[in-house]
Amino acid sequence: MKLEVIGAGFGRTGTMSLKVALEALGFGPCYHMSEVFANPEHVEQWDAAARGEPVNWEELFRGYRATVDWPGAAFYEDLIERYPDAKVILTVRDPEKWYESARSTIFNVQDVASSPFFSLGARFLPRMRRMKRAARMAGDLTRQSVFDGKFEDRRRAIEAFIRWNEKVKERVPAEKLLVYEVKEGWGPLCDFLSVEAPADEPFPHLNDADSFRKMIRRRMVVAVAIVVGGAALIGLALLYLLSETAFRRP
Repeated sequence: MKLEVIGAGFGRTGTMSLKVALEALGFGPCYHMSEVFANPEHVEQWDAAARGEPVNWEELFRGYRATVDWPGAAFYEDLIERYPDAKVILTVRDPEKWYESARSTIFNVQDVASSPFFSLGARFLPRMRRMKRAARMAGDLTRQSVFDGKFEDRRRAIEAFIRWNEKVKERVPAEKLLVYEVKEGWGPLCDFLSVEAPADEPFPHLNDADSFRKMIRRRMVVAVAIVVGGAALIGLALLYLLSETAFRRP
């Protein structure tokens, strides 16, 4: 199995919807940033790629037929070189709406993951440690590399977004590229991939900003509950041991 579809679009351009759509069309599993959380061992390889070191793409994408979203999009040119027969999809959306969505979701998560509370929890809990490592890696690839550490400057971030999209259009042969908005549905996507649209199955529209924030809040609540619960258990254990010691005193 090898990559047949390479997503070159930024996160928050409908990449989760595209992931699910591609899988429904038979191009799955599809790699996505969510896969990094499920496979934290991949972070080291993405870090190596960001440093410009050689990466074994076959090993990293073993079992996958497509990739969309970060971190794969950051290396679309390397992936095209390795998989020359793959087709490329550039997901786009209104730049102003993209910025607002990205600012309130993925970049907000990166800020939370770098907070003192999260850093403290990551020292003791594998779940939080994985989230922190993945968020840090994504931050290095996007906030630092793509936006030069200036994502908070709205104008410059939007200019970088537009410049990236234009660069993809220039560098990918037109016959291998689909510039696509997920609101267009099955039609353009299925035509581009030469497949039939699923019968009686609506195009997936997933992971809007509200859903993203709710998902992150759920993960945070679980992480906090584990921290609090773990601390409570330790406290109870200590109380038990102290009480046992006290009862054994003559």
